[in-house]
Amino acid sequence: MFYGEYEHQLDSKGRVFMPAKLRQVLEAHGVQKCYVTRGLDRCLFLYTGEEWKKQEEQFKALPMTKASARQFNRIYFGGATEVEFDRQGRINLPAHLKGYASIEKEVVFIGVSDRVEIWSREAWSSYFEKSQQTFEEVAERLVDGAPDDTKA
Repeated sequence: MFYGEYEHQLDSKGRVFMPAKLRQVLEAHGVQKCYVTRGLDRCLFLYTGEEWKKQEEQFKALPMTKASARQFNRIYFGGATEVEFDRQGRINLPAHLKGYASIEKEVVFIGVSDRVEIWSREAWSSYFEKSQQTFEEVAERLVDGAPDDTKA
């Protein structure tokens, strides 16, 4: 559903334009509002309402008797906020989410199939630089079914 990499900047009120190509996908699916929360790797995750419901169902099934499940749900859902697009196609990112992702001015939107990731430009550049060096090795392990040993 979502693909591509797009750079934008926050305006003085903390709003950012949703890239036109991503907005077109949302409009084609009748989406007026989305959910943004803390993502992994210090970025933000943006989901449509439909995808957000899938996330809720998946994570509701985690056993609340496990401390890691409680911790994850608190951080993931506790930081979530519903965002609506204004007439110009902008969204307002709350301060707590901008702080989490170290977003100050320059923003990168990454379309990752079922979600959009929102990164500070500096964090994305650093992550991309590190990741592209091992991209082929990771792809080989994942496609060939070899164990994921990148967690060492």
